[in-house]
Amino acid sequence: MIQVTHLSKIYKNDSVETVAINDISFSIKKGEFVSIMGPSGSGKSTLMHILGGLDIPTKGKYTLDGQDVEKLTDDELAEIRNKKIGFVFQAFNLLPRTTAIKNVMLPMVYGGVPKEERFEKAKKFLEMVGLGDRLEHTSNQLSGGQMQRVAIARALVMDPAIILADEPTGNIASTQAAEIMAIFQNLHKKGHTIIMITHEHDIARHAKRIITMKDGRII
Repeated sequence: MIQVTHLSKIYKNDSVETVAINDISFSIKKGEFVSIMGPSGSGKSTLMHILGGLDIPTKGKYTLDGQDVEKLTDDELAEIRNKKIGFVFQAFNLLPRTTAIKNVMLPMVYGGVPKEERFEKAKKFLEMVGLGDRLEHTSNQLSGGQMQRVAIARALVMDPAIILADEPTGNIASTQAAEIMAIFQNLHKKGHTIIMITHEHDIARHAKRIITMKDGRII
């Protein structure tokens, strides 16, 4: 599903170069549940942005489901982000005064899903994450754990090949974190490919494989 070969990301500011990712290589098979761990500044978030098509590498090759990502146009990258990748962010990134159902319907608007299908599909995924009774609640009427469930439903609604989760339990209580990880475990059992960024060892251990980074390298 994913093949990363001699990947580097270097940021240049005036005459200063910052190496965020330094010559890393790895692969992730379809249906795997992988955690990427490391302290702050290890390069894991930069790697997540590249894997999600939100940034491009300075050097190296990234192949996603058979496509060379670094060769794609901005429009092609946008289509991949919408249809092949489901994002779950630490900060939820929900529209604050918008209902749960409308937040989940949003990717389908951009993805060209017919209007009559959007509500039913969004409702199905909200029910799947245990929020069937919260469809019309706005984000500011939900707890942190509930908002993260909405974000997971939104990530799943376009049936992506990959789910990228960036610190998905970082802003929620430990009891809610356990519930979120149970959802990810269930998704993994259903065959989803999941890549999760985390700095928490107990969260990382929910994955079947852990890739540990330090100073831009895989250690």
